[in-house]
Amino acid sequence: ISLLILAAGAFAADDLASIRMQVEAQLATLPVVAHFDQPYAGTANPKQMLDLYLPKERKSDQPLPVVVYIHGGAWKAGDRIKFTTNPVRFASTGDYAGISVSYRLSDEAKWPAQIFDCKAAIRWIRGNAKKFNLDPEHIGVWGGSAGGHLVSLLGTSGGVQALEGELGPFVGMSSRVACVVNQCGPQDFTMPLMFRDGQPVTEDVAVAGLLGGKLSEHRAEVLAASPVTYVTPDDAPFLTLHGTKDERVDFKHAERIDAALRKSGVPSLLIAVTDGGHGFHNHELFGRIAKFFDRHLRGMKVEIPTDPLPNEQSPKPKTP
Repeated sequence: ISLLILAAGAFAADDLASIRMQVEAQLATLPVVAHFDQPYAGTANPKQMLDLYLPKERKSDQPLPVVVYIHGGAWKAGDRIKFTTNPVRFASTGDYAGISVSYRLSDEAKWPAQIFDCKAAIRWIRGNAKKFNLDPEHIGVWGGSAGGHLVSLLGTSGGVQALEGELGPFVGMSSRVACVVNQCGPQDFTMPLMFRDGQPVTEDVAVAGLLGGKLSEHRAEVLAASPVTYVTPDDAPFLTLHGTKDERVDFKHAERIDAALRKSGVPSLLIAVTDGGHGFHNHELFGRIAKFFDRHLRGMKVEIPTDPLPNEQSPKPKTP
């Protein structure tokens, strides 16, 4: 299948309506049916909606496992329509349903609104599983940067009532997920996210925007918003991808969550992208991600290599 690029960088227009039109035009060429603007929280807020992508031709009549993508953007930017490539790519195989989720950004609502939204979206999938013939026991999540943080929380905080919220019509259903692909996500806000001139940045602006103020004044929130806080032996299996030269979220965050999960006996794989920054590319990465979902969502016995991969993305020119 030849997939067109349906990612944020593929569009010159910033207007979401224009992007939506371009996405719809490209989807018409692909073997996928889109169900846009599904309101998972029972509101008309466009940030509390998801887009569902189903294959036009399923490879079986069994309920489809689901790959959910949650976008990044420092919790203050981004929208699901700009991050269509990954869920569409999985739906195009005929083996999966794909979903892209929006959530309230930090200028609209502070923590824990973002994880409340994401958990409501997972419950919506279970609540609509029969309607769309989805497999409610095999929901995998994937996200990058701020999205990596949120999917990691979905993976570690299953059953933590304080993070469930009471959004949407399916409050009584579980928000647990079957597996997590965490790409460059912050994992422990007690650690510096980044360094400047070799020195740790202790007051991160994006995190402060999420939590509602300086980290030094919101210690309870710092712990409550950290995925590593909730690691227990019943957590979902993780695949963590992280650039060794990530200038925005230090590589130590990947090592931190991987070590915590392993210590608790949770299956955890860490793939380092050598010389990769906060954005990176390697032609083998998607194949490894697909194998991870195949193993945990479809029960396939596949090997997932974890040796480091080189960054194949050209470095961005330095600003003068």
